Amino acid sequence: MRRLALKLTSLCAPFALAISCAAAQERGTVDARVLPPLAAPQSPSTPAKELFGRVDGPAPLASRTIGFYSRGCLAGGKALPLTGDSWQVMRLSRDRYWGHPAMIAFLQSFARKARQVSSWPGILVGDISQPRGGPMLTGHASHQIGLDADIWLRPMPSRELSRSEREEMSSTMVVRADRLDVDPTRWTPDHMAVIKAAAEDPRVQRVFVNAAIKKAICRDARGDRSWLGKVRPIFGHDYHFHIRLACPAGEDACRDQEPTPPGDGCDASLDWWFSDAVLHPRPGPPGKPKPPLTMAQLPAECRLVLRTP
Repeated sequence: MRRLALKLTSLCAPFALAISCAAAQERGTVDARVLPPLAAPQSPSTPAKELFGRVDGPAPLASRTIGFYSRGCLAGGKALPLTGDSWQVMRLSRDRYWGHPAMIAFLQSFARKARQVSSWPGILVGDISQPRGGPMLTGHASHQIGLDADIWLRPMPSRELSRSEREEMSSTMVVRADRLDVDPTRWTPDHMAVIKAAAEDPRVQRVFVNAAIKKAICRDARGDRSWLGKVRPIFGHDYHFHIRLACPAGEDACRDQEPTPPGDGCDASLDWWFSDAVLHPRPGPPGKPKPPLTMAQLPAECRLVLRTP
């Protein structure tokens, strides 16, 4: 039975790529609890997240991504070492430090690159994927195929963090209280340099950030701006940024996202994120919750990934 430390919280914004603003910084625990057995694990109506959320280890199959970032699974997942020369993994109790080997290799090289382009000793890595990918019990709609990773907007300390620090420490909130721009007392050139290094990597398809961060990057970028188009605004993401890799070459079961729109994304389309309707939406009747994904809604191969001993 898988040991987890998760709180069942909902998303703070109903968008497939958003993670709950609070859930992203929720504390973990050193003493993880055991999830109870499911009453009817074979039932077609059982949410897929309840099944994938109870798996202890990766599927012992050839490594491959299956499906789309928000509707798929991961075979042959690999764990990112919890501590490296330029990275440390946070919130270990979530057991979300698994990814496709391409993502694990990327994070190791990116961490070293981040150290080169900034004064950061390294990066703090948040959620990647579960051992077999798939939908998660809390927080994310994507991160299902091992090609998404969250990087904290707080530099790695120059010492190894304790287990309790990894569970309880928070990242840095870099967005101003009014949500209209970054906080100049917290946003630094190093933040921009690290995000730029991610976006310039040819393996990266998109980098998701808060709209205020995108605004600051648009304002401050100099010289070659071709990388800016990969940096996309999204709800939340004021404590971390989200790296998404393109599907690995030759993996036909992986479905890439559509190409980014042309241009640098610093045009009038960015203004929408700062409109009153977006920043201060009028309260309305609660919408009907979207039903959770079931196994029937995932690629058929995910059944094999889930049940392989």
